[in-house]
Amino acid sequence: MDGPTLRARQAPLKAAYRQTPARATVWLQAEGVLEPEAIACRVPTPAGAVRAGLHEATGGDGTTACSGEMLLQALVACAGVTLAAVGTAMGIPLRGGRVRAKGEWDARGTLGVGTDAPVGFRSIQLEFELDSDALPEQLDKLLQLTERYCVVFQTLRHPPAITSAIRSIAG
Repeated sequence: MDGPTLRARQAPLKAAYRQTPARATVWLQAEGVLEPEAIACRVPTPAGAVRAGLHEATGGDGTTACSGEMLLQALVACAGVTLAAVGTAMGIPLRGGRVRAKGEWDARGTLGVGTDAPVGFRSIQLEFELDSDALPEQLDKLLQLTERYCVVFQTLRHPPAITSAIRSIAG
């Protein structure tokens, strides 16, 4: 897709959202089916179901997806799509490339082994390798705008309020 085509697709959406901001509010959702006997959770996606379980560092056998890696994969996917869209809109020629995310995690926190170990990532690094003839200042602007408009990046950088609840469906 080229810049004019992308702008043409987005123009009516932007106009509608400017006129009626509430139309831009979208609720996304995910649901999983518990597999308690396997200590797993099956999460359906449009691309097929993903079966998540314990990472090997916490007792898993390596046959299921790790939720922490899934979080990094979501970041990679969102950042990659955002970078491609921003690059297209800016007219920056991109022939290809790679997006990588790495997160440092201490399994002791999850296992309750050390009070000094946090539960969750200590740090995350996001890296892009691009096949492009863009000038360095164009690439700097591309990165800046990708960070600004990537939903997952911004959610991790500025965590939203999260609530949780539990209810029994038994008998």
